[in-house]
Amino acid sequence: MEVLDIVIEEQSIEEVVRTYRGPLELSYCRQRGKGKADAVREGFQRAKGDLLMILDADLTVPPEELPKFHDAMVGGRADYVQGNRMVYPMEDAAMRFLNKLGNAAFARVFTFLLEQPIKDTLCGTKVMWRDDYKRLLENRDYFGDFDPFGDFDLIFGASKLSLKLLEIPIRYRSRAYGETNISRFRHGLILAKMSLFAARKLKFV
Repeated sequence: MEVLDIVIEEQSIEEVVRTYRGPLELSYCRQRGKGKADAVREGFQRAKGDLLMILDADLTVPPEELPKFHDAMVGGRADYVQGNRMVYPMEDAAMRFLNKLGNAAFARVFTFLLEQPIKDTLCGTKVMWRDDYKRLLENRDYFGDFDPFGDFDLIFGASKLSLKLLEIPIRYRSRAYGETNISRFRHGLILAKMSLFAARKLKFV
């Protein structure tokens, strides 16, 4: 992304936060590191509420989906909730064919490792309680420091804490904003390495 684009984006975000007059308290920051996993940790560290939510800024998952996640958590149906993009039909070009294959493969691996059905390991929409996230951070090194996105970190960490996991079907749209930073092969190999490391911890200890 060009420097000018970043400046324009920051100005737009700052303007929204400055002019917002709704019931919520808005804030923003610029992450000190790089990558989505770092951004999520930065955001969670600065968040003030008891319930932590992740929603990707590309708007492939509309914000209107979030109340379902909130209700599942507050209603006690789960301790950790993530989206499942594999139920409803997707918009054209929402997910590339090789990405679908990779996600399906990782879903099978996770179902085996965690001994419960997991259909979508890489959906960016995730919700958990702050207190559980603090406990997860204390044991984060248990599965190695591989994950560039943070998705596997959270799933494996939630499982190790014996949290009740739930997947909620969501409608996945074509990207409305920005460009993907995912390298299918390079990042796929990193995530495969993390899965093998986790398998040794979970199945072969």
